[in-house]
Amino acid sequence: MDSKLKDHEGPLLASIERRLFLRRGLSLGALSLLAGCDLTDNDSVQKVLTSMSRWNDGAQAWLFDPKRLAPEFPASMITNPFPFNAYYSEDEIRLVDATDYKLEISGRVKETKAWRLPELYALPQVSQITRHICVEGWSAIGKWSGPRFSDFLQRVGADTTARYIGFKCADDYYTSIDMATALHPQTIMAFKYADQVLPPKYGFPWKLRIPTKLGFKNPKHVVALFVTNENPGGYWEDKGYNWFSGS
Repeated sequence: MDSKLKDHEGPLLASIERRLFLRRGLSLGALSLLAGCDLTDNDSVQKVLTSMSRWNDGAQAWLFDPKRLAPEFPASMITNPFPFNAYYSEDEIRLVDATDYKLEISGRVKETKAWRLPELYALPQVSQITRHICVEGWSAIGKWSGPRFSDFLQRVGADTTARYIGFKCADDYYTSIDMATALHPQTIMAFKYADQVLPPKYGFPWKLRIPTKLGFKNPKHVVALFVTNENPGGYWEDKGYNWFSGS
């Protein structure tokens, strides 16, 4: 959700440049695929780009090292102010009522009870100062604190052999991640930013902070999560952006 991306509703060709240059530029695989493609045939290009995106997702998943940590930084390098970004403007930020909030859990888990904020806040927390990398080409460093997501999944008895975890948000955003990323030690449920309760503009009541993923894979205002073997897609992913989107 953390992306101030334009809402491209057209075919994949309309945003070919952005997706081709995800993950450090145009790949040799992309060049070889496009070499035999008639760029005047939108349907043909659409199919090629879809195949390329799936190939890139598979390659990134294969290359992902669940033990490799993203860089962490000293407090002196924190970006101030940390930018707001979403698929809407700052004056449209969704406000979540802390009193009524319940985190819904479903899918391949043993314990599906809803969690209220005091219960979530009581979980052991860690902190990290990591870089947020946006698909639009900018980055910012911030301090995030909260429980390791892997610890929470263990508490609710999640089936960690399942392939995906999907997220629904209070602002109608949605996304999903692979299980290896969910279990990565730096993937946290961020309840705080800069040692303060997470403000609405950064995703109150909590944001899934994943420093190994591009920003739009870090959902804010999370209200529900589910464990599944079926790929749930995502707000931007369903519009053609790479699903894995490692940073």
